[in-house]
Amino acid sequence: MDGVQKLLIIVVVTLTILLSFAGIQVILIMLDLRRGIKRLNSILEDALLGGGLIRPEKLTGIIEMFKRGKKVKERGTQ
Repeated sequence: MDGVQKLLIIVVVTLTILLSFAGIQVILIMLDLRRGIKRLNSILEDALLGGGLIRPEKLTGIIEMFKRGKKVKERGTQ
């Protein structure tokens, strides 16, 4: 084997190792996002259904305000 083949083998092995580490990191990030979304979902579910922090009538009022295109400043005027 001449020098070019040895260099090519070293480059291929190095890139394979780096891409494997990058793939593992991406998988770990996706799992962390999944856990975070599940946690957020349970917090919102408890808040909406349990009558805790957010009341459904207030939430629908905010949604209606955005549907009508009104800003917070213009809320009192029709």
